[in-house]
Amino acid sequence: MIKTSNEIFSTAGFPDVLDINKDSPEFGGKVGKAIENEWFKRNKNSDSRFYDNQFKYHRLRLYARAEQPIQKYKNEMAINGDLSYLNLDWTPVPILPKFIDIVVNGISNRSFSVKAQAVDSLATEQRSKYVIEMEKDMVAKQMLMEGQEVLGVNGFANDPNSVPETTEELNVHMQLNYKQAIEIAEEEAIDYVFKANEFNDIKKRFDYDVAVLGVGAMKHTYDPSFKSGIKIEYVDPATLVHSYSEDPYRQDCYYFGEVKKIPLTELRKINPEITKNEMEQAKGAAADWEVYHRFKENQRSGFDGHETNVLFFNYKTTKDIVYKKRVNPNTGKVSLIEKAEDWNPPADKLGDSKRIVKTIDVWYEGALVLGSNILLKWELVKNMVRPKSNNSTAMANYVVVAPRIYDDRTESLCQRGLIFADQIQIVSMKLQQVAARVVPDGVYIDADGLNEIDLGDGSKYDPKRALQLFFQTGSVIGRSLTSMGEFNHGAVPIKEINNNSGRAKIQALIELYNYYLQMLRDVTGLNEASDGSTPDSRSLVGVQKLAALNSNTATRHILDAGVYMTKKIAEAVGYRISDVLEYSDDKKTFIQAIGKANVSILQEISKLYLHDFGVFIEISPDAQEKEYLEQNIQQALAKELIYLDDAAELRDIKNVKLANQLMKIRRQAKLKEEQERQKDLIKTQSEEQTKTAQAKAQADQAKEQAKAQAQIAIDTNLKDLENRNQDEEMSRKEYLMGVEFEYNMQIRGMEANTKTTVENQKEDRKDKRQREQNTATSKIADQKAKGKAPVDFESSEDSLDGFDMSSFEPK
Repeated sequence: MIKTSNEIFSTAGFPDVLDINKDSPEFGGKVGKAIENEWFKRNKNSDSRFYDNQFKYHRLRLYARAEQPIQKYKNEMAINGDLSYLNLDWTPVPILPKFIDIVVNGISNRSFSVKAQAVDSLATEQRSKYVIEMEKDMVAKQMLMEGQEVLGVNGFANDPNSVPETTEELNVHMQLNYKQAIEIAEEEAIDYVFKANEFNDIKKRFDYDVAVLGVGAMKHTYDPSFKSGIKIEYVDPATLVHSYSEDPYRQDCYYFGEVKKIPLTELRKINPEITKNEMEQAKGAAADWEVYHRFKENQRSGFDGHETNVLFFNYKTTKDIVYKKRVNPNTGKVSLIEKAEDWNPPADKLGDSKRIVKTIDVWYEGALVLGSNILLKWELVKNMVRPKSNNSTAMANYVVVAPRIYDDRTESLCQRGLIFADQIQIVSMKLQQVAARVVPDGVYIDADGLNEIDLGDGSKYDPKRALQLFFQTGSVIGRSLTSMGEFNHGAVPIKEINNNSGRAKIQALIELYNYYLQMLRDVTGLNEASDGSTPDSRSLVGVQKLAALNSNTATRHILDAGVYMTKKIAEAVGYRISDVLEYSDDKKTFIQAIGKANVSILQEISKLYLHDFGVFIEISPDAQEKEYLEQNIQQALAKELIYLDDAAELRDIKNVKLANQLMKIRRQAKLKEEQERQKDLIKTQSEEQTKTAQAKAQADQAKEQAKAQAQIAIDTNLKDLENRNQDEEMSRKEYLMGVEFEYNMQIRGMEANTKTTVENQKEDRKDKRQREQNTATSKIADQKAKGKAPVDFESSEDSLDGFDMSSFEPK
């Protein structure tokens, strides 16, 4: 028997939020049936909200794959439903898929990294301490450098080479270089969970859904059986249910859920206590569900009797944590004891104890077989995600993003182009139809004109021969007069027929095709500069770049949706990691799994749960931003404002704004360094000039000294030479005087000897004369005495023994 809608759906609505029996299956069953009623109960003239959404998403996905139904195009082209005269290729033109792929692949190419910053008091204190120490080093840098140079003692609290010069440089340093070990451990842990869940592949599906459907969703859960303990799952928006919301990020939703068609045998894995009778009810409910939603008519379900539809849902409500506060009258010590939610102190003990209530958000998870009252599961969500800064709130397991939403209705990039994609398809059909009807140019033959022609050789000029002559030579034979001499109206028997009516139609259709294509570009924001088309050759390069930038701006909301999803999932993973490390029995296994690639962070990972983190996503710049940055780098290099090493470091920074700030700092540092170098150069040159002048002066002085010394040496040498000459002269004079003296002595000796000789001779002569006188006297006396003649006393003999003495005087 088929159940009616009143039997399948409950109209009771959601249970009272003030009900304290929220853990009871009855409460969970009311929640499940209320969700079922909102999403699956059919309206009067339409399908249910769930299957309306599912059909809409299915249609958009078909368009995004160029697989949309072609019946609407056949209806457009047919005449009273008759297509017998059309032989066309009905395959949809894949225009929309190209635009979708450009957007999705462009976003997927933008790499991102998850950055974690510890925001708890302990980490903040460490960061502040580091900044203070760095500022001290900045202020005393010059003095510390001089002390290190003079005394050889390092007084820096940090590496002297990394100490910034200005406050702006310190801010950039803190963003680029400062990272606490606990933050590195958190990033490593999140990265490990992402890789274990192949998050990049899940995000590509999410980006595709946002571009095609206008909404995307993911789910994070704690699963001890999974290798990372934390599971991230893709959620198909076509199976998603949620409470009414106009928030693009669905943060105000109080329930989420998804519908899965699962085998009946899987029901026992969800609830091992399910009975055989309940299994039969689930099977019957599945069959009734198929009939109620008329799946047999549209063949949407494919029910085979072995599966059933199960709604898995999360429901947000509040829970009161009740404590008994008691003050010891003797010691004044306060104690808190947790009590049941409905506990109240007895009236007679109000003075001794007090009821303290803390209200927190909680999420329950349940599973309901659709079309029945079989509640498979209802319990508190395990390891609820609670920020440490506000543990009274809890994050949902589902993260849903719909960047363009109004009145809980989504709008997508694909949806914008549907009408123009249909028009392009129809124009394509029309082009095929016109092309099929176009005939080539022909000729008209006037048979009567041919009959008037006589070739003169007896042969007949029939149409066949006339066509051969015309097509081979282009010549036509005709007669202006008939055989009777009258004017021949068939003077030119063959005339060309120009069938050019199809050309104009084809040109008009091509223009219409380009018009709809341009309209598609206009509504999607993807212009020729970014959709893979050849840009206008007359457009300037700058204009083309601006057009590409406009395309990026038009699809920015899709990129932002992906960034938000990544951020929220990373936050949830971070909170779950803390819970795993603090409460899970698999703590050691989880730590080893994360830290196996980096043993140095094992100790830090074990302390993650003590810290609270802020998560932000660092996206690599797109091609346009990279180009702008590269242009700035090239200009700075060309003007020698930065070093080549600085350029390599700047290219590695994903944040373009931060890269430009660092470039400014490096440029100022290089300018200052160049100024210092110029000062040093000037100082060096001055010192060199001084040294050169001193050296020149010293050289001149040395030259003068050398000259003076040389003059002195010359003078000395001259003096010495003079002295030597004098000495030598004296020696010569002495010698000569000695010689002279000797000669004089000899002369004197000789003179003396001569004198002596002369004296002797004189004496001898005197003696001789005396003797001669005495002889003469004697002779005279004798002569006188004897009276002899006078005697000649001159000797007649002048030679003595042969020696002639006649030459000597006197004679």
